[in-house]
Amino acid sequence: MKSIIEAILFSAGKQVPKKDLMLNLEITEENLDNIITNMQEEYKKDDRGIEIIRIEDSYQLCTKKELYDYIYPILDKRTAPTLSNAALETLAIIAYNPKITRAEIESIRGVSADACVYKLLEYGLVEEAGKADLPGKPMSYKTTADFLKKFGYSSLEELPELPRYKVDENQQIVIDDLVESTQEEVVNENDYAEPEIGDEK
Repeated sequence: MKSIIEAILFSAGKQVPKKDLMLNLEITEENLDNIITNMQEEYKKDDRGIEIIRIEDSYQLCTKKELYDYIYPILDKRTAPTLSNAALETLAIIAYNPKITRAEIESIRGVSADACVYKLLEYGLVEEAGKADLPGKPMSYKTTADFLKKFGYSSLEELPELPRYKVDENQQIVIDDLVESTQEEVVNENDYAEPEIGDEK
């Protein structure tokens, strides 16, 4: 089973849906997950250069991200794409708000999002998610499987939890409450922090 799964994932060179593997191998989802979990443990050894990652309901055979610096210069001579802070902010907004429109993105950021959305579409990190049920039927956007793969997530459910904050009657964040809450969290953490060896305090 392991050799068949490895051969399929290697030959595909992309995400393979779990249902396709289950159908091909005639096994249940639980059996498939158990076999691949075992394979993932074997690939964690230092003498292996590959790993199996899960992207939503699919699996893919990839090189280990720790080896990227050795692989990229040989296989791709292009300059590695970079994202500006504005593009990263836009990407984060889309990731936490699937099927969001450009107007909604701009209302959050306070500036035009056209250039950022275009760049994210070009890099394949976001895609069109259909027309929104709003006046004018504007296009909405969502992140792609490539986004999950590049940032190391199996699904959007693994995104870090956003900080909690209060808003006033004008729908503005109450900064004082946010700062006070953050300070309380730091104090609480310090209450349980153990002094490091050699700490003279």
